[in-house]
Amino acid sequence: MAQQEHDDAGETESPWVAWLRNAALVAVVLGMLWLLFNVELPPADELQAAIEDFGWAAWPAFVGLYAIVALTPIPVTVMAVTGGFVFGTVIGSGLSVIGAFLGAWGAYWLARGLGKKTVLRLLGRYRSRVEEHLRHEGFEAVCALRLMPGVPYWPVNYGAGALGVRTRVYAPASLLSIIPGQVSLVAIGNFIAEPNAMAGAQVLIAWGVVVLLTILAYRRWRVALNE
Repeated sequence: MAQQEHDDAGETESPWVAWLRNAALVAVVLGMLWLLFNVELPPADELQAAIEDFGWAAWPAFVGLYAIVALTPIPVTVMAVTGGFVFGTVIGSGLSVIGAFLGAWGAYWLARGLGKKTVLRLLGRYRSRVEEHLRHEGFEAVCALRLMPGVPYWPVNYGAGALGVRTRVYAPASLLSIIPGQVSLVAIGNFIAEPNAMAGAQVLIAWGVVVLLTILAYRRWRVALNE
């Protein structure tokens, strides 16, 4: 009902509000495109040196940088791998999950401010897949889309906000489904830093869990669609 009211309000909005939304669309699209094609994260070893320079503030600095990256279309893979490379699997996973979730949370609320029409245009080739999964705004749908191979974080974050996925659904589903992928990437970073049998086993176990959860989430989403 809340989403219907939001959509109805969007259909009767005044010309100046529509103009502001279109201006926001242009600004956000140009900004996203500029970030995607002009900003490239440095290699893990350079990030490691930069993060270590913060000394005692390395943890919050890493989380803050990760949240900013997760807010944009820039892939978060390098950040997660760097977390494992610098902090190890346990601490790196915790920091990466916090950073990824904060970025996802920020993008969700930014999308709600920009409006449905603006964000759906921004999603581009991801629009149909995101709409297909999130139009029922279920917990399983958010998890399935978050775990689905080939779908970056940012379309899910912005799509959930634009399509009116409820906060009490989006927040726990996102947090839960972010964990497996982040741990699997962090484990790779840890293995790069310390290539031993234990680190290798962590990588295999983490990725096995990701594959298993992806299958389970997809099946539960399909069942929910038929109910």
